[in-house]
Amino acid sequence: MQGRTLIAGLLAAACLGGPLLAQDLTVGVSWSNFQEERWKTDEAAIKSALDAAGAKYVSTDAQSSSAKQLSDVESLIAQGVDALLILAQDTSAIIPAVQSAADEGIPVIAYDRLIEDGRAFYLTFDNVEVGRMQARAVLDKAPEGNYVMIKGSPTDPNADFLRGGQQQVLQPAIDAGKIKIVGEAYTDGWLPANAQRNMEQILTANDNEVDAVVASNDGTAGGAVAALMAQGMGGIPVSGQDGDHAALNRVAKGTQTVSVWKDARELGKAAGQIAIELAGGTKMNDIDGAQQWTSPSGTTLWAKFLEPIPVTRDNLTAVTDAGWIDVDALCQGVENGPAPCN
Repeated sequence: MQGRTLIAGLLAAACLGGPLLAQDLTVGVSWSNFQEERWKTDEAAIKSALDAAGAKYVSTDAQSSSAKQLSDVESLIAQGVDALLILAQDTSAIIPAVQSAADEGIPVIAYDRLIEDGRAFYLTFDNVEVGRMQARAVLDKAPEGNYVMIKGSPTDPNADFLRGGQQQVLQPAIDAGKIKIVGEAYTDGWLPANAQRNMEQILTANDNEVDAVVASNDGTAGGAVAALMAQGMGGIPVSGQDGDHAALNRVAKGTQTVSVWKDARELGKAAGQIAIELAGGTKMNDIDGAQQWTSPSGTTLWAKFLEPIPVTRDNLTAVTDAGWIDVDALCQGVENGPAPCN
């Protein structure tokens, strides 16, 4: 039914002078930092959705450079793309690229990271809820003690959405004097090495008196865990997100408490489909599941939010049953672990 609706929409657009068929469309993707493990999964899902409709895919990798991303988008526009997916390195620095696309009548999807511009359709998971899920899982394991907050990149609004959700859950325990935040740091570029360095400094400043770490994604969790392991502190509660294979293996081993799984296959599939619809003339408010949403800074956008799933040792079979990771990869090096590693 969804495929027939999509084709009907494209044909309707053709009658109004739009592209005749999906195979006439090219979707460009500007990745901020394609080196991260999870974006490979997103890309495969986007390509699959475009292939199913006969549309073409082109992409660029900004390699964590805001300046390069601007030139990348200009390059994609010059190639004649009909829609743009942008994983923004910097929510503010990318605005001129959105303007350039708008000038050419090219729809833009802010992919998984907010772009503070109402001309961009925002597609992501509910990141405030991801933050709540992270904090709940850690608080369940460490209801008292000293907490460290390892945040995301200061140029990515998701970092603050996550941090806000985390605080909502932790605040009652803070007010009751049960937990104390003894260290907090942004992680430039979401890079694990930066997270590890921040964690090392916080451990030193607190004489290793740390009982839990709320890290905002699996890369920063990996950095935090490396710092903890070096001090013989592996196993204290640590959160993450994305369902990275290495992180899920840490959950199975017990060195990470939770990875909030945002099935990138679903996000990528939705992005590909929405890009085709917008390129075919569908208005943002007519996208299935779209809702009007106002950012904390007051920007009003059309957005679609997918639902995340917290994965702990208690439900690891969810990711193997879904084919996200095979049992051998999940359970590598695990002894007497939880299902399905036992």
